[in-house]
Amino acid sequence: MLITMFKAKLHRAIVTDANLDYVGSISIDKELMEKSGILCGEKVQVVNINNGERFETYTIEGEYGSGAICLNGAAARLAQPKDKVIIIAYAMMTPEEAKSFEPNVLILNEKNKIIDIKHGEIHGKME
Repeated sequence: MLITMFKAKLHRAIVTDANLDYVGSISIDKELMEKSGILCGEKVQVVNINNGERFETYTIEGEYGSGAICLNGAAARLAQPKDKVIIIAYAMMTPEEAKSFEPNVLILNEKNKIIDIKHGEIHGKME
């Protein structure tokens, strides 16, 4: 049996652009993708802290080091530039794999630069 587990998260990223006239997805700074372990084309969940919207899409690599978080296509209707979002990736694994797996959590500042990297969470605080 496989279970779906939290794999990686970009915590409190700032949306830098929303492009309605683009074929759907979310463009993410390639550096953030590499350091979190999120792959190009991977399905992610986006949670908008500003308005409560939650939606799924797939990733596209943005320019390395740019801090880009751009919602494209229909997703551009669910967040505006300057909104804070949490971008979460999940992975399928066996319960045995899950017991020792540690997700990557990138804590970002207001310019989408990494200020810390964690490996897991506890209610109410980062661990």
